[in-house]
Amino acid sequence: MNIIIVGAGAIGLHMARTLSDQEHSICLIEQDEKLAAELHEELDSRVLHGSGASVETLEEAGIASCDLLFALTSHDHTNLVCTSTGKSLGARRSIARTSLAMQREQWLYDYAAQFRVDYLFSPARLTAVELAKSIRNPDCLVVEEIARGRIELQQIRLEPGSPALAIPLRDLGLPARVRIGAILRRGNLIVPHANDALEAGDLITIYGHPRRLAEGIRKLQTAEEAAEEQNVIIFGGGDYGFALAQTLEGGAFRTRIIEKDRRVCENISRQLQNCTVINADGTSLRELKEERVGEADFFVAATQDDEDNVMACLQARDLGAKACLTLIHRADYASAIQRSGTQLGILDAVSPRVAVARELSRFVTEEGATVLRTLPGGIEILSSPVAENATAAGKNVGEVSWPAASGLIALQHGNQASVPAAEDKINAGDTLVAIVAPEAKKPLLDLLG
Repeated sequence: MNIIIVGAGAIGLHMARTLSDQEHSICLIEQDEKLAAELHEELDSRVLHGSGASVETLEEAGIASCDLLFALTSHDHTNLVCTSTGKSLGARRSIARTSLAMQREQWLYDYAAQFRVDYLFSPARLTAVELAKSIRNPDCLVVEEIARGRIELQQIRLEPGSPALAIPLRDLGLPARVRIGAILRRGNLIVPHANDALEAGDLITIYGHPRRLAEGIRKLQTAEEAAEEQNVIIFGGGDYGFALAQTLEGGAFRTRIIEKDRRVCENISRQLQNCTVINADGTSLRELKEERVGEADFFVAATQDDEDNVMACLQARDLGAKACLTLIHRADYASAIQRSGTQLGILDAVSPRVAVARELSRFVTEEGATVLRTLPGGIEILSSPVAENATAAGKNVGEVSWPAASGLIALQHGNQASVPAAEDKINAGDTLVAIVAPEAKKPLLDLLG
């Protein structure tokens, strides 16, 4: 593929190296002249000095034949202008990095549609999703970015004491637009129908609006599981810590953030409803003891300083915290800590650049559809635009003969998205997200393409 990457920061450079190793044709645009010259000597890729928002630079990079445009600078406005201009000049698809603050504003304003961005992401949000996977439960897969975070998907294991056993799905009383999309039972994949019932040991994929989903999951859990509340302490109230606390809101978590900057504490307190914010120094052993960090089920270090994060985790572990997670900005350090996690007492180390690279790699495909996730059993979560002449275009969801081994997760129209109901209309230009077994993939895409 012909790929243009704008911005040679930590994320842009990591993507350039990764995709170049995969033998894609890469052109990297960097505004810093000295850095561009250094990278020209170092990388096995084309490097241009210039602005990604410049028409002249984009044309020199070959934007007319660009399959994929990544705008990865640390400046929101530069990235948005770059993608808008790039799409106008012929780029097939565009991906833009944005700040956490701007991503939150997508609820109010559709930046992606306005600036012709196929996917808008925040590194802090993607990293928070990775950290949250280990906190929610070991079998859990959380896909926060489905329909810009409006729909969440989880996997849970059904325990023998669940009140949902042997009851048809239609009679479970799940909240509106919360659905069970797949069941993995004794190694066999089932895309269930309304009359199917659940069994103990089933690995269930369930999705819906985040707050409604939490209510639906409680209906599937034993009384002990539903009543259990996890004690989570987050060290650092910056973008990463804030995003993690926001991701955990609505779940069975008692979340506290330890942050030494009082102004940051005040800002977090105004924005998060179900989180206690503590103005303290998380690197101080005395203050960690005072905040009873040893009683935490999860201690998460999420500051900008890798050394502080690791040391805080070691101290929390010594104080008795059951599990420690850390944010590590250097990918090579994160790998080393993951390999030595047992000895260090750190459950997981997450690198933002690795989390972003894993997320963005799914767009490096020639297909019109994008694979958001691959689940156990070979089932896929697909996102696909609805073409002008598609069979499904102009029809209500209930009027389309969908493949048996598939289920619709999200219908996205402009800035609005929801779990589809039978009466919802599918328009050309909408985006559909579906859960599909391998045999249903081609028939489903035929309906949308």
